[in-house]
Amino acid sequence: MRLLILAPALLLLPFTNQAQQSLNIPLQKELDSILRLDQHYREILSNHTPQMEDSLSALYKVSKDELFTYIWHLQEQADSSNLLRIEAIIQQYGYPGKTLVDSPANESALMVIQHSTVIDKYLPVIKTAAEKKEVPFHLYAMMLDRSLMYQGKPQVYGTQGKGLQALDPATGKKTFKLIIWPVQDAALVNERRKAAGFSQSIEENAKRLGITYIPLTIEDVHKMEGKK
Repeated sequence: MRLLILAPALLLLPFTNQAQQSLNIPLQKELDSILRLDQHYREILSNHTPQMEDSLSALYKVSKDELFTYIWHLQEQADSSNLLRIEAIIQQYGYPGKTLVDSPANESALMVIQHSTVIDKYLPVIKTAAEKKEVPFHLYAMMLDRSLMYQGKPQVYGTQGKGLQALDPATGKKTFKLIIWPVQDAALVNERRKAAGFSQSIEENAKRLGITYIPLTIEDVHKMEGKK
């Protein structure tokens, strides 16, 4: 009886080993490092506290007045080198997805491109990877929304917020305001979000971003900015 119980597990071992062998481990490790670098300075900028500024200033040997400009400069340098390597990897392998490098390394190329000026160049490649489940579909959805917002078009999934200088009709002065960028067919956006794999509604996501969700059109945004 003992042998009968162990046999199915033993039968699985060759398949497990074969799956592990199909992964490109050196590439996986490289992409893991690229992903960490992509997030490193952004996390410092997003999560720092006033109490950290003295130690950060000492670490980077810059004044507190120059600190965050300097850290952002380091992030831009990292983004530039990361993008060069990611483009070379895609040229060699196609999109480096889950089959090739497993998770979370399969998200590395997408995140680097998301932070670049070449989103539109690689969006079809990433769409195909998402449809094949090589990368989470919701990450492709975020990139699609960002591309549409950059083009001044309504987004599809409501993932992108934006800060703008809104004109106060009462005073005629402009004040900074955070909005969720306009969404096409906004009444059905939560259905699309659920189908894409998002766990939060557009309202919940907006709250997470510190924004009260108000459905807007592109025309509404132009009016807020005082454009004709």
